[in-house]
Amino acid sequence: MELSLAVSQFYVVLGIVLAVAGMVRMLLVQDLMARLMAMNVVGVGSLLILLALAARSDPLDPGLSALVITGLVITVAFTGVGAVLIRRIEATRDGDRAS
Repeated sequence: MELSLAVSQFYVVLGIVLAVAGMVRMLLVQDLMARLMAMNVVGVGSLLILLALAARSDPLDPGLSALVITGLVITVAFTGVGAVLIRRIEATRDGDRAS
């Protein structure tokens, strides 16, 4: 049990580090695609924290596991929509520069 708790704590700390690093990157960079990737890193960090919290109990907590799976699906959809929006914004900017 002690080893399991240490592994769980490691993943919580790793998730926090990923979330903070993504937030810092999102605040410091101007490029929209880099911001989208930073948001993905923040999302992965939060999902890692949820998964580590779910693994603290002996049988995995099904509620938190379901949240992580749902979060993965939402992240993929969000990334696709964000990429399309960034592409359209960049096309509009390029069209304004050409005129």
